[in-house]
Amino acid sequence: MLAIGFTNSWGAMLLRHIRYFLAVAEQGNFTRAAEALHVSQPTLSQQIKQLEDTLGAPLFDRSGRAVRLTDAGEAWMRYARLALQDLDAGARAIHDVATLERGHLRLAMTPTFTAYLVGPTIDAFYRRYPGITLSIEEMAQERIETLLAQDRLDLGIAFEMAQSAEVEAAALFSETLELMVGAGHPLAARHRPLTLAEWQHLPLALLSGDFATRQFIDRYCTQLGFRPQVAVEANALGAIVEIVRRGQLATLLPAAIARENRQLKKVALANAMPVRQAVWLQRKGAYRSAAAQAFIAVLQEQGVTPTPPSAASSPADAPARSRGKSAN
Repeated sequence: MLAIGFTNSWGAMLLRHIRYFLAVAEQGNFTRAAEALHVSQPTLSQQIKQLEDTLGAPLFDRSGRAVRLTDAGEAWMRYARLALQDLDAGARAIHDVATLERGHLRLAMTPTFTAYLVGPTIDAFYRRYPGITLSIEEMAQERIETLLAQDRLDLGIAFEMAQSAEVEAAALFSETLELMVGAGHPLAARHRPLTLAEWQHLPLALLSGDFATRQFIDRYCTQLGFRPQVAVEANALGAIVEIVRRGQLATLLPAAIARENRQLKKVALANAMPVRQAVWLQRKGAYRSAAAQAFIAVLQEQGVTPTPPSAASSPADAPARSRGKSAN
């Protein structure tokens, strides 16, 4: 009898009860939650009381100045969030337009992508699908995976495979890094490949250590038995490009950046950099909209897939992939 009664009680629970519960939990205050939900505070309080009656346990401790979750509330919040994520995904699936005449896509990319790939990709996508609106943010991969798991993003673009168990990844395209100098650098007119003995002592301007690009470079140099001679570190790719373009320092950046900046000159290396893989990320098991699939297709078209270095000019084994935090 208890089981039957409990099962039937779920019929009284509506989607708004879940949304109201999560709003109060996040705001820690009924007044602020009511304002965020655009409902009156008495209405919100009544709906939360109905939810507590349905579940048979108090979800909030209202005794202090701030509203806090009870143990029961803490236990239920995880499942409420998952349920809301799935219900929202279902609603997006129902309203997804196969013709891509309208829709919205929430994207996040690591800094290296926004520096040279976001412009041509968005231009190509908009020309084909002008009815699709895009929200784009730049952030580290760790943050991308957090927001994907919370269903606050549809897609993430990065250079590392997924580190979170709640996120899955798939290959997009491959690219290689190249040594670059400014037009006034002594190596700008060099045609002969730079040997390892020559470039291991070259003063460099590199991205800081929290970037996956820098970690990739450091692993490669370690494999070859030396540490790069870093004269300048910066946490912005634009700063690196400007420093190298105007000065006497070299850098290692994606080959596509040299094509976008004609004042940067590529210098061939006898020991070519290994290829690295770009990936797209999404919440594991999440619905992938037609807009997301179309964006991935455009991104693959825009990506650079270089010819892999020959065995004679590249290390025997590719550097091991780092699992640490990185901005890319």
